[in-house]
Amino acid sequence: MLRKWQQECSERALQNYKNMQHHFFCQATPGAGKTVLAAHIASRLLKDDMVDLVLCFSPSLTVSDGIKRTFSAVLNCTFNGGLGSIGQSLTYQSIQFLSEEFWQTIRNYRVFVVFDEIHHCSGSEYEKANVWGQQILTKIQGLATYTLALSGTPWRSDALPIVVARYSDPDGQILVDYQYTLKQAVADHVCRTPRIVLVDNEHLSITSDGKEESFSSILEMLKQTKVPYRSVIQNEEAMEYLLGLGCRKLAEIRNQNQNAGGLVVASSVQHAQEIKKILLHKYQQTVSIVTYRHEAPLAEIERFRKNSTQWIVSVGMISEGTDIPRLQVCCHISSVKTELYFRQVLGRILRVSHASHQQAWLFTFAEQSLIDFAERIEQDIPESCMFTKAGTPETFAASESGRKEVAKDLNIGLVSSNADLRWNGAADLGSMVNGAASLAYEVQFNGFKQRIISAFQTA
Repeated sequence: MLRKWQQECSERALQNYKNMQHHFFCQATPGAGKTVLAAHIASRLLKDDMVDLVLCFSPSLTVSDGIKRTFSAVLNCTFNGGLGSIGQSLTYQSIQFLSEEFWQTIRNYRVFVVFDEIHHCSGSEYEKANVWGQQILTKIQGLATYTLALSGTPWRSDALPIVVARYSDPDGQILVDYQYTLKQAVADHVCRTPRIVLVDNEHLSITSDGKEESFSSILEMLKQTKVPYRSVIQNEEAMEYLLGLGCRKLAEIRNQNQNAGGLVVASSVQHAQEIKKILLHKYQQTVSIVTYRHEAPLAEIERFRKNSTQWIVSVGMISEGTDIPRLQVCCHISSVKTELYFRQVLGRILRVSHASHQQAWLFTFAEQSLIDFAERIEQDIPESCMFTKAGTPETFAASESGRKEVAKDLNIGLVSSNADLRWNGAADLGSMVNGAASLAYEVQFNGFKQRIISAFQTA
């Protein structure tokens, strides 16, 4: 049974197609159920004899595999491109390697093409498009009978236009045919209410060449020194503290939802291994790990989806489009600090399940970009993410008025750490920075605190 928004969007898309509009763009918040929507639109097009075949393209094997499962279930047939199949799920990367025979076969049929997470493909013109965008412009755009573009975060970090998208002139706001915001999804109980915990430290000190400097926040330290953000996320004390918060929250949720799980987004394979050790040995957690270097990562993700392991630590494998509804806690310890990535990671814990306890908690550090992203979470498309027509792509900061307007609707509390949450002792960062030699300074975390942002709260 379709959700109300899926039914509404499906009817609008079908009506547009019947009115000879060949393209439809749906923006729906991460976790809302875009793949199910697309499968049902495909089912209706097939039933009404408007198309013969369905092709789906997505940015990764993980997402492509999820699409294949969903379309197979909804269409009640295989969806692997084999004999008797009604269609196939492929990655954008694979487009350039498909044979001329494939394209010639496709030309003989009416084809419905779904572009999932279309923001990965840029370019309004061939010369200015990225590789994936060029493939869509040259091989698919004129071939498909109907196309459906889907995105939860319809912008690019480089501020380039998304392929097949339309923009308003001159402000550069993306124009979509249907929009389903996170605010609507929370109100409809389609998505969980996000709670974001920004972890800070009010008694930081750096020792370098025998000299010690003190700072009252992570933000102050990063601004006034050359210490990189990776020194925070790879500091053992800081990792242990943030992971400890995540473990306590997951334990609290698992008291009611025994199957609830947690996701840790790490910055590198080595970093992921260090995080796994902390979870295993300090917090006695059960842990899976999945990275781009591991064999059979899809199988590992599938095992975690079905079992009751407490944590899965990921490097580049679980961000967008990965459907694991039992995830309810996330520790964002990645060095990637873009708004698109932040929101896609947050979306992994927002998908509502059948469990009784539906909280969603994301823990990260109080770095400036991450603070801004958390404060803007109620803006569906932040001002900073509009397409700019400047010669050199650049990202604009959101206006102060826009930021204040968002903050006004958030319930923000500051929770200072008490004695048992304090950590003492210096930590040498060098051994944890991509295997590099020891650095010439030490960072000491002595007084952690948390700022909690709970979006869409009215009380």
